[in-house]
Amino acid sequence: MIKSLRARITAFYVAFFSLLFVLFGVFLDGVMSRDLVARLDEMLLSQADTTSALFDDEMEEMHGDTQAAAHEAVGDMRIPGSRAAVLADGRVLSSTAPVTPAELRAILSRAGGGNGPDRVLSLPEIGPQGARAAVHYARRGGRLFLMVAVAPLDTIAGEMAVVRRALWLSMPLLVALAALGGYWLSSRGLAPVGWMAEQARAISGSSLDRRLEIGDAAAELTVLAQSFNELLARLDQSFESMKRFVADASHELRTPIAVIRGEAEVALSRDRSPVEYRAALATVLDESRRISRLVDDLLNLARADAGHVGLRLEEFYLNDLLADCCRSVQSLAASRGIEVDCSAAGDVPFHGDEELLRRLVVNLLDNAIRYSPAGGKVSVSLESRGSDLRIAVSDTGPGIAPDAAPHVFERFYRADKARSREEGGFGLGLAIVKWIAESHRGAVELASRPGAGTTFTVTLPR
Repeated sequence: MIKSLRARITAFYVAFFSLLFVLFGVFLDGVMSRDLVARLDEMLLSQADTTSALFDDEMEEMHGDTQAAAHEAVGDMRIPGSRAAVLADGRVLSSTAPVTPAELRAILSRAGGGNGPDRVLSLPEIGPQGARAAVHYARRGGRLFLMVAVAPLDTIAGEMAVVRRALWLSMPLLVALAALGGYWLSSRGLAPVGWMAEQARAISGSSLDRRLEIGDAAAELTVLAQSFNELLARLDQSFESMKRFVADASHELRTPIAVIRGEAEVALSRDRSPVEYRAALATVLDESRRISRLVDDLLNLARADAGHVGLRLEEFYLNDLLADCCRSVQSLAASRGIEVDCSAAGDVPFHGDEELLRRLVVNLLDNAIRYSPAGGKVSVSLESRGSDLRIAVSDTGPGIAPDAAPHVFERFYRADKARSREEGGFGLGLAIVKWIAESHRGAVELASRPGAGTTFTVTLPR
């Protein structure tokens, strides 16, 4: 099988050209054959009509002597390549060349009898290639005379043989020229693909910002280059996200690990009291829990990206879940002087993963409480709109700047850089919220204005 695309295109082009040439040859052969035969028929009809006119003139001069009139009329019609004859009563009165009995029978069997328009007969019995005959009917003195003009098809066959020979002899040369032309055209047409391949080989992980340039290539190749450039853009974005993700994860892990190491070194630097050892171990335990939470979050997000997280679907009441989540954050809200208001309609049954949705609501509540000032208020509502359920979590915090709003669902992103890790966040909560909502075929939206608070709305299909 041909592997080269250039060779395949050339082969298809040559095969298509050869087929067209053969069809053209067959068409030309048929058209020329019919045209030459039609011209021969016209000549024979004219010759038969002229013979009839001469026969009438000679009949007047010969005072009705049909034999002599036929001889004189035929004698004046000696045309190379054809012969004329006058027939009557089933026999030849006169002809420019001898007519064999077989030829006479063939002419009479096809000519028929009686008056009628001139007829052209095909006589395959005459000659190696057959013959054509034109018959003119003339009735004189109660007798039927046939004025016949006959010509063999040998001349036409010879001319067509010359044409066919010229066609078939020229075909190899034309096919060779077509192969060269097809190879040149395919090489020229595929040249931009070579340029694209060279540019693509030069692109590495450190130069994903480069793009393919193909100039004024064909529209199809332009679409291919644009698609490849879009792929490069997505890869570049993915690489940058991955680099940022690794850097942020390393940064998040570095602080608790440094704390654990520092506490251990201080505790082991000299003998200490049990109270001091207990305090050091408590600090190590707290930081270990922070690392464990971070690793769990990263693992869940990695599984979500790979599509390996399966939902444990079950029936439960979404309003009860919201009420439980509000109760679980009451102590945190009270410690910050924040009021939590939870309102939901009556029983709202739902089919989904209860634990994941509980985490979604708690993350939103935790985020709202941490960003609300003392004396603020966090509101949670559940309402049904058509085929959707909407969970809205609002706070009275400082809001989110417009330039930060598009990034709040990115991993490790913090709109307020001043808020550090002592408040417990890693910048993964909203990314997890977005993943949980989308895993339930839902979505999460943000509405915020600086100084007017923030509202996160989660839409879930029933």
